[in-house]
Amino acid sequence: MSSTSSLQSKFGAAILETIEFRGETTLIVDQKAAKDILRFCKEELEFDYLVDISSLDNLGIEPRWEMVYELCQLGNGSNEHLRIKYALAETEKADTVSDLWETANWHEREVYDMMGIEFNDHPDLRRILMWEGFPYFPLRKDFPLAGRPSDMPDVAFSDRAPLEGGPFVTSPTQASTVHREPRSRDMD
Repeated sequence: MSSTSSLQSKFGAAILETIEFRGETTLIVDQKAAKDILRFCKEELEFDYLVDISSLDNLGIEPRWEMVYELCQLGNGSNEHLRIKYALAETEKADTVSDLWETANWHEREVYDMMGIEFNDHPDLRRILMWEGFPYFPLRKDFPLAGRPSDMPDVAFSDRAPLEGGPFVTSPTQASTVHREPRSRDMD
């Protein structure tokens, strides 16, 4: 029995949609059953490797967030991949899966740091890329590309963070990729 059919027979209506595209399987699941589905994938279907956890910001649509889990079976030699997705309201927290896969700890911290999505029962939910006390979540769609003013001149820009004219430049050219790649201004 395939992983998809096993999940379908075990969780039934909690599997909202199955998408097969270019050899990849994605299951859209009910948020309330997501942790049980992920546990079943780990413990019963032998998805022993959590490749990544990411999130999407659907600004202007409720539920705003979409959580995405990339799973892989390595131990049994099948190398099968499975993507699990679920929608999450802006006011809700996701359930941690760090008790299932240790690598989830850092993935969830990154999702929290960049998007502001919190995780229930996470053992160490703190920023991983931005400094503690940074008041924003830079990958949200409502975060302005020009940055936001900061009152922390010792740690960050005291004005808007410059994007244009930054330390790296690209040169418009018909040359090869080697010449189009971003270069430090000092290397010109």
